[in-house]
Amino acid sequence: MATMEYKPGTFCWVDLSTTDHEGAKKFYSSLFGWTADDLPVEGSVYSMMKKNGQNAAAIAPHRAPGMPTYWSSYVSVQDVDASSEKAKSLGGSVMMPPMDVMGAGRMSVVTDPTGANVCLWQAGEHKGADYVNDEGGFCWNELLTTDVNKAMKFYDGMFDWTSQTAPMGPGMEYTTMKNGERAAGGAMTIRPEWGPMPPNWGVYFTVNDCDTACAKVKLLGGKVLAEPHDIPGTGRFAPCMDPQGGMFSVIAMAPQAASS
Repeated sequence: MATMEYKPGTFCWVDLSTTDHEGAKKFYSSLFGWTADDLPVEGSVYSMMKKNGQNAAAIAPHRAPGMPTYWSSYVSVQDVDASSEKAKSLGGSVMMPPMDVMGAGRMSVVTDPTGANVCLWQAGEHKGADYVNDEGGFCWNELLTTDVNKAMKFYDGMFDWTSQTAPMGPGMEYTTMKNGERAAGGAMTIRPEWGPMPPNWGVYFTVNDCDTACAKVKLLGGKVLAEPHDIPGTGRFAPCMDPQGGMFSVIAMAPQAASS
């Protein structure tokens, strides 16, 4: 089994914190063809979700009542303690201080100056996802925020990213972040017509056919928040919600984008 190597500043892992652990496992397993490997963790369980025998993501129950269901995105760093301090120096805050996750690695959760949370991951035995960019694997991480410029100053400083903003349709712009020569993620401003929404990092999963995947989301009890539409030169995507309220997106990559 191949193990991915993640350069610092690269999104390396995603996991779901949910109000219905078994229900979420059933939904995503049916949607993406995942299988669950349940690991006991300090009185709870952390389900490694596998595709073709490789780690694709994870699902875990909330430990605190009243929390919403949400996906978390993890960025690889060399030193999570130093990076957490750096976040504070750049105007962010530390929501969860650095902690060891058994032998898997060391992590923290930081909040950017606009209010979005992102996880920092210093790898131990667990480097991150082995299965990515293929059907049922995560392929992109995207920040929705109230102030893209403020957020980009933070993330460019945190991870040595370079960001570039370009028009994306009438009245809209999209910012792409690069980690060296490779795309690291994207960002856009939360629009008023989307309704109340806190700044957050979202995750995209690859599918072979976006319309078919959306039909399956509905069949499995989830919601399609906006019907599939095309991004020229990139692919066809749709934002979705699982039955517990966790938001994610599915995308069928255009051939030229998938091969780049």
